[in-house]
Amino acid sequence: MEQKELTMPTKYDPQSIENGRYEWWLDGKFFEAKNDLEKEPYTIVIPPPNVTGKLHLGHAWDTTLQDILTRMKRMQGYDVLWLPGMDHAGIATQAKVEEKLRNQGKSRYDLGREKFVEETWKWKEEYAEHIRQQWAKIGLGLDYSRERFTLDEGLSEAVREVFVTLYNKGLIYRGEYIINWDPATKTALSDIEVIHKDVQGAFYHMKYPLSDGSGDIEIATTRPETMLGDTAVAVHPEDDRYKHLIGKTVILPIVGREIPIVGDDYVDMEFGSGAVKITPAHDPNDFEIGNRHGLPRILVMNEDGTMNDNADKYKGMDRFECRKQIVKDLQDQGVLFKIEDHMHSVGHSERSGAVVEPYLSTQWFVKMAPLAEEAIKLQQSEEDKVTFVPERFEKTYLRWMENIHDWCISRQLWWGHRIPAWYHKETGEVHVDLEPPADLENWEQDNDVLDTWFSSALWPFSTMGWPDKNSDEFKRYYPTNSLVTGYDIIFFWVSRMIFQGLEFTGKRPFKDVLIHGLVRDENGLKMSKSLGNGVDPMDVIEKYGADSLRYFLSTGSSPGQDLRFSFEKVESVWNFANKIWNASRFALMNMDGMTYDEIDLSGEKSVADHWILTRLNETIESVTKLADKYEFGEVGRLLYNFIWDDFCDWYIEMAKLPLYGEDEAAKKTTRSILAYVLDQTMRLLHPFMPFITEEIWQNLPHNGESITVASWPEAKQELSDEAAANEMKLLVEIIRSVRNIRAEVNTPLSKKIKLMIKANDEQVLASLNKNEAYIDRFCNPEELVITLDASAPDKAMTAVVSGAELILPLEGLINIDEEIQRLEKELDKWTKEVDRVQKKLGNEKFVSKAPQKVVDEEKSKEKDYLERRTAVENRIKELKGE
Repeated sequence: MEQKELTMPTKYDPQSIENGRYEWWLDGKFFEAKNDLEKEPYTIVIPPPNVTGKLHLGHAWDTTLQDILTRMKRMQGYDVLWLPGMDHAGIATQAKVEEKLRNQGKSRYDLGREKFVEETWKWKEEYAEHIRQQWAKIGLGLDYSRERFTLDEGLSEAVREVFVTLYNKGLIYRGEYIINWDPATKTALSDIEVIHKDVQGAFYHMKYPLSDGSGDIEIATTRPETMLGDTAVAVHPEDDRYKHLIGKTVILPIVGREIPIVGDDYVDMEFGSGAVKITPAHDPNDFEIGNRHGLPRILVMNEDGTMNDNADKYKGMDRFECRKQIVKDLQDQGVLFKIEDHMHSVGHSERSGAVVEPYLSTQWFVKMAPLAEEAIKLQQSEEDKVTFVPERFEKTYLRWMENIHDWCISRQLWWGHRIPAWYHKETGEVHVDLEPPADLENWEQDNDVLDTWFSSALWPFSTMGWPDKNSDEFKRYYPTNSLVTGYDIIFFWVSRMIFQGLEFTGKRPFKDVLIHGLVRDENGLKMSKSLGNGVDPMDVIEKYGADSLRYFLSTGSSPGQDLRFSFEKVESVWNFANKIWNASRFALMNMDGMTYDEIDLSGEKSVADHWILTRLNETIESVTKLADKYEFGEVGRLLYNFIWDDFCDWYIEMAKLPLYGEDEAAKKTTRSILAYVLDQTMRLLHPFMPFITEEIWQNLPHNGESITVASWPEAKQELSDEAAANEMKLLVEIIRSVRNIRAEVNTPLSKKIKLMIKANDEQVLASLNKNEAYIDRFCNPEELVITLDASAPDKAMTAVVSGAELILPLEGLINIDEEIQRLEKELDKWTKEVDRVQKKLGNEKFVSKAPQKVVDEEKSKEKDYLERRTAVENRIKELKGE
């Protein structure tokens, strides 16, 4: 095998090593699923990002975790499919395109439906390309040959199949119901697209006069504008105050319409006056009461939130302007007698931010109870259930499923899956089918499209060729193995994929759901445009490289927890990568052009060789076990400690002895171990830092094409040696202790010292004598005595380590008189600091007026200064022999 020429630049520059590497991976087709039947499949479908703009840090985190899993599984010998794709994102994308048109002075109605949809497809193509470029920057190992889009032909077929099947089963129906209406985008919203915020409002107390003139009945409302659509007043049938009024009527103020008083168990006798106005077209609870009592439904608003013909003189007014005017009119008439401040929860559209209006509308719904029941039942099966990581999120999921409402799936948009329902122009008959009616000229298709989440719910199987259940992709790669997503879309997406997967494939759509949190800023605040605290992952990559960002994101928190973004922490990862780069360059430069065939681990090994191989085995086992449990934070900690401390700081330093020595056999063994350990370490690190590891691996002696398809490390127990590892631990302890003592007495490593090591037994003695060269190299003793019997001189520094005692005579370390003088100056400094802080804390004005945080800081300083002063005093006494 040919010798490799080292191509690693002297400085670590992430931009230069990342540049072009992704394209090289794609050209090599390393990320494409091979449909290799000898291998076990492993599948992840990407949570499809919306084609509305840039990927944010949350996307970077989410996809990095998936990339780690798929890279690791590919190396472990699985036939990996990581399927990419994007979501058409109905409301969000239509809003963006409409905004673009508005800036050109046009509306979607100027273009018409067909042209508008054409414009939106152009938008999709442009932004899909942006997203692919960002995926490339992050280094995601996606199989682009299988990329899907929620509005592509295959997915559209799946959506129609699901809609028609559910309709024929009676699980999809069309009905007039109170739904969440967004007046800004003029579309229905499902419950979970509504964000509730506490808003300062008011309770308006009014008196509706009884028709027979015998008095009035008091009601209160937070939405007086809806009274124009009142069709009853309700009281509890057991309420002694009102039960004699049931069956009578009141005159609706302003409108003058006579409306009945009804008795209904829903009314809370304890709340307010115990009587409530009933507006069936504008309140979901009133809608139900209206159904029970056969009340008419009077809609008083238009779709854009303005008042309609039924609002009489308020017609054309905005709903909130109408509220102001109607309150004034009611006060003038003496009907409204009290306005009370009231903080209440108000629904806002997740997309537009507009206040959501409960609104009577004819919409399409999914009957959820039977579907939810099956999904809940699934979780009772240990073998077939979906495993949530962390486990606590299963309760979140089940709680929502157990309290689920029917799902409003129709949206008044043009961009999306158009509902496969046609209405006969003359008879009004409804035709729901995969294909339009044969005499299409007599029919009109429903104008609405389906909720985006309707198609996203099918993503794990619709992307695999379903509804063709004989599709090779579907049979091989479904169900998928893991889903990675944030806790914020458990209800929107995870739950819907589970019940649709069960209903249409009879199987769970994924085995595990790994839930992560949100990326927050350094202060723990949610990143948002309004706060201006967002961070573009592309900017971070530009500065520190993709590997640094990926490693920080994937190891910065435990599953389910939020992550605080910090440039400082990303920079510290860059330093780690730089350390890896420099250590690898050193190792490679000292391999003397070694080829893969020349690597030989059978030669005589030093204690350091045995130790690093043992530590490597331990690291391989722990990393593999923890990664399978999705504990990437712990994996990161282990890899960092092994690479930085064990490999770079200890083994490479110790390897310099044989590498710079005359023993050729020892040199060969050391080079082999450097090559082997570095190779295995790069493989362990590869899923986290793909770019730097590929670059280093390509310079290492190996027999593969790319590290992406190299085999995952396995612990080789024949290379472990616990006894040698323990010997090494003792050496490390001795070297560290000597360095600490030198630091304590300001004696640099370059100055030779006397060192005595008193071993506790013969075994330790033999070990220390065998490894004397390391102690000599790293402790720099002028005189080294290793013995079973040594007594410390009067003035000496000592340290106890496992199995031995270290004795360093002070005379060899320092000039005692000079050291005493130096320490006395230090003692004076700490005494002054103690006096200053105690004087401050003794001042009652300061203690009583300063913020508690400041006082606590001063107390903490006092404790620290006192400890430092005592330590210096004790050292002076030791040196003086007191």
